[in-house]
Amino acid sequence: MIRPVRRLFRALLVVPAFAGGLTVAHAQIGGQSAFSSLSLPPAAYLAGVGGMSVSGRTADPNMLYGNPALLNSEMDGRLALSYGGYLGDIKQSTAAYVRNSEKLGRWGFGLSYLSYGDFDMYDPAGNPMGKFSVNDYHLSLSNAHTVGPFTMGATARFAVAGIAGNHSMATLLDVGSVFKHPEKDWTVGLAVKNVGYQVKPFDGSNREPLPLDVQLGTSIKPEHMPVRFTITAHHLQQFDIVYLDTLQSRTQSLDGTTKVPKKSVGDKIARHFTVGGELLLGKGFNIRVSYNHMRRRELRLDNTSGGAGLAFGGMLRLGAYQFEYTRAMYHVSGGANYITLTRNVDELFSKKN
Repeated sequence: MIRPVRRLFRALLVVPAFAGGLTVAHAQIGGQSAFSSLSLPPAAYLAGVGGMSVSGRTADPNMLYGNPALLNSEMDGRLALSYGGYLGDIKQSTAAYVRNSEKLGRWGFGLSYLSYGDFDMYDPAGNPMGKFSVNDYHLSLSNAHTVGPFTMGATARFAVAGIAGNHSMATLLDVGSVFKHPEKDWTVGLAVKNVGYQVKPFDGSNREPLPLDVQLGTSIKPEHMPVRFTITAHHLQQFDIVYLDTLQSRTQSLDGTTKVPKKSVGDKIARHFTVGGELLLGKGFNIRVSYNHMRRRELRLDNTSGGAGLAFGGMLRLGAYQFEYTRAMYHVSGGANYITLTRNVDELFSKKN
């Protein structure tokens, strides 16, 4: 088992360099890539710690979407069902399950469906032609191996996007590693996500880049404190991820002079980070709060932010069931609600037998 782990570790060192080369040729921020839904948090925990986490070692099988190396023994036999309601009619449903194999490592299975709702269809003359739907599907298969304090993992993903019967397909790979301190409640994670190829673009369109993301993060619970802190750095393959709309310049004086927005080094750095905290009120209850600076800067209005970038939530465990909820603020007009239900189904079926 050690030899495959070494090979995967070498791949982790090579992929970021290769990914960085791809980024030079194709910008991957601000909706300039296909399958941007892959960057959305599919479950309540990920949404509650800033929208991403490569180091949050929990019992939630949905963490295979954060970092495949986060698969652990606490997830074995557990099934997680998640629902995310965004603005308008945009809705996401996700299922994740983890099972351990003594010889082949720990496996994770994920299926996510995102619906953008129904839209009115018209012909070139403006005559109504009914409605059409827009949706995305993501099918994931993960595997992880643990050697000492290190876990290495990979996720193979197949993604399909559909617009009015026109489909695009892509194959992607996530690779990650996690270090867990043998004594302290401290983990460090690294993941290279969404490395892949658009196998089939939409009819009449060219192939587009995929939402590549190199993430590094850590989670730590100080001793004798009922708090866990998580910080994640994202899009490390590209330093400048700031988008400025130069058309939205402000008039500063009566003579009509304007001030064009400029990028600052501090803002460039801050947009790479999300921070989150969990108040642990026992094994069966906690409260979470997080802040995503890039989301706040990109989705705020000129005169107000409406809480954009903030997220609040919690977890409640009742018997064998675990409930999680997160309210993530995206815009002054509203936010997204995430609900996750987790249960050990292997244990449930074994009791019946």
